[in-house]
Parts: sequence; structure tokens; C-alpha cells
Amino acid sequence: MSQPLRVLIIEDDPDVRLGCEQALMLADLAVDGVGSAEEGLARLGPGFPGVVVTDMRLPRADGMEVLRRARALDADLPVIIITGHGDVTLAVEAMRGGAYDFIQKPFSPEMLVDVVRRALDKRALTLEVLDLRRRLAERDGIDAKLIGRSPQMARVRQLVADVAGTRVDVLIRGETGTGKELVAQCLHELSPRKGGPFVALNCGGLPDTLLDSELFGHEAGAFTGAQKRRIGKIEYANKGTLFLDEVESMPLGVQIKLLRVLQERVVERLGSNQQQPVDCRVVAATKDDLKARAEQHSFRADLYYRLNVVTIDLPPLRERREDIPLLLEHFMLGAAQRHDRPLPSVPPERMRRLMAHPWPGNVRELRNMADCLVLGVGQERLDGAPDTVPPSLAEAVDSFERSLIAAELRRQGGNLSRSAEALRIAKTTLHDKIRKHGLQGGDT
Repeated sequence: MSQPLRVLIIEDDPDVRLGCEQALMLADLAVDGVGSAEEGLARLGPGFPGVVVTDMRLPRADGMEVLRRARALDADLPVIIITGHGDVTLAVEAMRGGAYDFIQKPFSPEMLVDVVRRALDKRALTLEVLDLRRRLAERDGIDAKLIGRSPQMARVRQLVADVAGTRVDVLIRGETGTGKELVAQCLHELSPRKGGPFVALNCGGLPDTLLDSELFGHEAGAFTGAQKRRIGKIEYANKGTLFLDEVESMPLGVQIKLLRVLQERVVERLGSNQQQPVDCRVVAATKDDLKARAEQHSFRADLYYRLNVVTIDLPPLRERREDIPLLLEHFMLGAAQRHDRPLPSVPPERMRRLMAHPWPGNVRELRNMADCLVLGVGQERLDGAPDTVPPSLAEAVDSFERSLIAAELRRQGGNLSRSAEALRIAKTTLHDKIRKHGLQGGDT
């Protein structure tokens, strides 16, 4: 919170008001006291940083009027009513009207402090959630989706922005958990097809016998169990975007049919000879090197070159460690809102461990860690773990150099000359560094 929460006491009896103020100040609570409903209501507004304690019996406007007008300003503002012996009926009515609680005279200082503390805890959480929503709402556009200040992510965002408005099919390469589907969604949302469907299919999540039907659809009676016509994912994605995840796991027979769809933009349902025209952008994603698989004849080379018109390489999290603090804050903001919990602070030592962690699960693993931090569970996964000792300066520099060279080699298809030119170093120097870091590079 940017300012401490306060307690506003509305009580026309100076002695009772002073007693309440002293009890709360002795409990280290900030408090303001006023003598009328009008004075108190003048201090309230949406997002008031505190709670209200008001006597039921006040001159002119009473406690019920304070409750009604306070909740009209802010429906989540806790209002505590102080009642006399004969006001039990009014107290019940106040609770029905949304009062947080009521205290019956005479009451002890301890009772007042206990009720006020509970109300302040509730108010703090409410204001925290409102702040989280505001901060999340301030992030919009592609920067809110593809988060990161690293040069690698800046290049990804620029490439997405450059090709989103075109008709070209796209191949996204990246390790598991790097956010390939998120990039595909950005391509869709920034394109003229954003009003059409975004259809996602994990090619590795279905048996080979079902993938054919899922992609191309089928007619009734096309095979045993096909009791009625089914529209396939490709046809359903008409006027929109078809996202094929783990495309490397697609059977060779299905690859042939997909290649025809990409070339001719027509689809035939299983059991039908009729061609259905389709107009959809295809975005494929893979965690493997499709070119290498094509050379090994485990992926069709013609399909690879058809998909490889524009390729977006997503760097693993370990190659863009400078993005970890920003990503963690973003994920914790979302987790705190989802779980209705306050946003935790991350001590410097824990942040150092997070920065040093290898993150084999990439951004998906970091998002799970953010949930754990917000919920206060699972922190032993990093605290004290032997593989998370912060690296020395030399180790950190070597790791950064290795990741930078590896990323450039991938972008240049292993070409040493182009990579050296892009990195602005001599080709012989690059060759030495490739050997030093155990990387693979081409000969040209």
C-alpha cells in the first residue's frame, strides 16, 4: 500500500470519541475522529484507505445514513456500527444493509481494536486487488502479451508486428513452455482475421487415427463409429487462424494432406470427394529442428519449406534472464487477482536464486512459481536447492555470451559468416567462442 490505512471515527460524544481514538492509537492504528455524519462523509470517497466506525445515534444524519451513503461511494468500504442497548433491531437492519459489524455499548477497548483490525485486514486486501486490476489493465497490446525488455523479445515483438497483418503462414520454434501458443494468439489478434476463430490443435495430443479426422473432418459412415458429419479443425478455422502445435509429431500421411491444403487452400472430409475451400492462416509450432528432421526423413522436406516462409524463434528463459523480474511481477499480479491474495514481496536473495535457476520448464515454470509465491507454498523448490547457487560474475558473463551466440546461430541457420557479421566480431573469433562453449556452427 502507498499509504497506511486509517480508521475514521464518527461519534458526537467527545468523551466516547476520545476513548475510541486512544484505544486505537495504543494499538498502533492511525485514527481520525469527527463529531458528525456530515464531517465524516466529507472525508470519504471511492478507494478510501481505511474503515469507518460510526455511532448509530448522531445529530441530523444517523449511522444508517452514514452506512447508506458510504456504500454508495464505495460498496466494499467496511462500516462498523456502534449501538446502544435499545438499538439491536437497528443493528440487525444495518447488517442487512451491508455493515461490516456492530459493537454494542458498553464495549471494551480490546473488543473495539479486534473488530477494527479484522475490518482493516479486509480493506487492505480489497484495495490490493483493486490496485492489481488497475496495474494489469494498464498493460495492453502486444507488450502485455509478449513480456520482456531483452533484445530477443524485442525482436520477437517486432517480427510479430511486421507479419501479423499479412497472409503468410508462420512457423514458431521454441522449447516447451516458451509461449508458442501465446505468439500464435498475438499473430491472430493483430491480424485482419481477429474477428474469425482461433483454432488450436496439439498434433501430439491425439492418436494418429484421430488426428486425420480432427484436422480434415469426416462424413457420416466414413469409418466405424462415424455416425454423423463432423467439420474438421481446418474447415472450422475458415476466415481465422489455425494453430498446429507440436507439428513435428504429425504422421507422414497426414503431412501429405496438410501440404495440399496449404498449397491449394481446399480440404476434403474423410469419406467425401467434394472439395471445401478454406481461407485460414496456418501457424505451426515445433520444439524440434524441422530441417534436421527433414534431412533424417522423419518430417517431409516439402512441408517444412512450405511452413518455413516466416520463422519466429522464441528464446528459452535461461537466455533472457533479464526478463525474469518483469515476468515474475506480471505473473504474480495475475495470481494475486485470481486467488484473492495480497501481492508478496520478493527478497533480493530469493530473486538472485530465481535469476540463477536454469528454468527447464521456461516461462510456464516461472508462472507456476509465481502462483506458489502468492499462495505461500512450494518455496522450498528454490530455497536452499543446490542447483540454484548464484553464479559468479565470470560464470554469468560466459552464460550470457553463450546464449547470445547460440541465438544468433539459430537465426542465421548456423551460418558463421552471417552470424559473425551480426555479432560484429571476426569470424575466427566467433569460431573460437563456438568451440569454447561447445556450440554447433556451419562452415560458411
